[in-house]
Amino acid sequence: MMTTKNAPTRRFLIATAVAGMMLGGPGLAQAEMVNCVQFVKKVSPVALHGNAYEWWDAASGSYDRGTRPQPGAVMVFSKSRHLPYGHVAVVEKQVDDRTVLIDHANWSRIAGHKGHVERSVRVVDVSEHNDWSQVKVWYASLADVGNTSYSLRGFVYPNNPHPPAHVGKPIHLHAR
Repeated sequence: MMTTKNAPTRRFLIATAVAGMMLGGPGLAQAEMVNCVQFVKKVSPVALHGNAYEWWDAASGSYDRGTRPQPGAVMVFSKSRHLPYGHVAVVEKQVDDRTVLIDHANWSRIAGHKGHVERSVRVVDVSEHNDWSQVKVWYASLADVGNTSYSLRGFVYPNNPHPPAHVGKPIHLHAR
């Protein structure tokens, strides 16, 4: 029996189920809630696993890594009090020596919730030596980059991944 007390909850659950059925299938819909790792896995050729802060170490030996942004690179944030799992984003475009635009998910609260995909988000290098070790990220509810600085591990570059160890070696097939 539906009462007025649980009616809003029931309507929300029904609307969520209907939206889920309509949005089904591969790809990311605007209304789909995802974390940063899920988003980057869908939009980047960098194939890594684990929490966001673990991607830097996981890339060692498989992808080139560095301290300079470039389009398509995965920006890897360090684990911190504010980011207990780190954060990853994809560099869309370098605007100048100290500013890039990124695509990422689960950063700003939009309509009271996290988990949204945001595109063309401004990130500013605030490191003392212009080495991209400290950044500030646009936060939608502030309409600015805010006061918090975040440490970066660096950038993982997708364009020149090293081939896995088995590539180029003969494959022996056994006839039956």
